[in-house]
Amino acid sequence: MRRGEAVFVDSGAWIALALTRDPLHLRAREQWDLLQGAGAKLHTSIPVVIETFTFLERNTRRDVALAWKESIHKPEPGAVKILPCELRDLDESWQYFQRADLHKLSAVDATSFAIMKRAGIRLAFTLDHHFAAVGLRMAA
Repeated sequence: MRRGEAVFVDSGAWIALALTRDPLHLRAREQWDLLQGAGAKLHTSIPVVIETFTFLERNTRRDVALAWKESIHKPEPGAVKILPCELRDLDESWQYFQRADLHKLSAVDATSFAIMKRAGIRLAFTLDHHFAAVGLRMAA
């Protein structure tokens, strides 16, 4: 990873970071610290925020989901940039479902690939192998 490189944070990474009981929490925390230390420019997307918030709210308590939302939704320098999902991203995402090697792909992941492509981001902090399958680099 290059210093200051743009990194897209996926739902699985957010969930593992938020839940200390998650079996991947320590691995995610170590990677997060490495990204922070390297001055990574962190990005996520509106679909990822919705997916992560919904998972946390349904599988823990609402205050956990709200605390996570507050932790990423700060208007300060160095904060996570939340990228929009445009109609063209959704349109482009459908092509990934034509690929046989992307078994059990989620629509959020497919839109993430399109958003990353549009934003020029090639590195993902994710625990999901689908990102590597489409040629993206994985930070975790």
